[in-house]
Amino acid sequence: MQKNKFYSKVIAGTMTWGSWGKGFSKSEMIEVMNHCVNVGITTFDHADIYGGYTTEEDFGKAFVEAGISRENIQLISKCGIQLDADARPNRVKHYQYDAEYIVWSAEQSLKKLRTDYLDLLLLHRPSPLMRPDAVAEAIVKLKDQGKVRAFGVSNFLSSQIALIETETPIAANQIEFSLTHNGPMYDGTLDDALVNKRMVMSYSPLGSFFREKDEVYKRVSRAMEPMLPKYGATEDQLLLAWVMRHPSKVYPVVGTTTKPRLSAAIEATKIEMELTDWFVLLEAAQGHEVP
Repeated sequence: MQKNKFYSKVIAGTMTWGSWGKGFSKSEMIEVMNHCVNVGITTFDHADIYGGYTTEEDFGKAFVEAGISRENIQLISKCGIQLDADARPNRVKHYQYDAEYIVWSAEQSLKKLRTDYLDLLLLHRPSPLMRPDAVAEAIVKLKDQGKVRAFGVSNFLSSQIALIETETPIAANQIEFSLTHNGPMYDGTLDDALVNKRMVMSYSPLGSFFREKDEVYKRVSRAMEPMLPKYGATEDQLLLAWVMRHPSKVYPVVGTTTKPRLSAAIEATKIEMELTDWFVLLEAAQGHEVP
């Protein structure tokens, strides 16, 4: 199992780099990729489904021309969700985790990303029909062939992780976790990460703060106001610092594609949020003091 320090503390999420968002040209993708590496964001998070199964290939074409050494970055990808897309017509959205499919999907990601190995392969979402023995068969084969260096899951509860671990160890779990989506602190997910020294990544680490101007936004905004000059930080940096303050050492997966915000995200790792400030923000998000 790779040590967590292997990955950059902030991870660049690529979901909106392609047709599901910015629709970057090759040169634009190269520019953002190099900016990430230059500021210290060396880990890139993918999934086969991004862009309707097209973004990995767009990234791979840019990567081979970006002048970045493969040894200096880490590539994460996910498999298992079957979408109805132009590149892969499906009658219904579903999950597929038989051994043959997992191996095939990983190999497709390798081909599209123009790399010989994935640093981390994740099962994208739990399926009611997943079989631990089938998952293990695929992962053992991929690891033995050097195509996958570590294996993890995404959106799994601790009981679902325990199910898969009856056959094969899980190094990481990528979940939704933020100040405004803090359930993983209470449902055992982050406890599992701590107990088992499992890497935990958080997608949507800014939560709903910038999306919904509701009562939660108003409370959190008021609570953060005196903290902005105190920490010399922006609102998004404080939200990231709050996530990273948890003892499970959460790695935020940031979805921004703008260079200033990417730079700001990595600067947020330097913020040491005080204990009481952390609870002030939690109380603001929940709308009541802790029990």
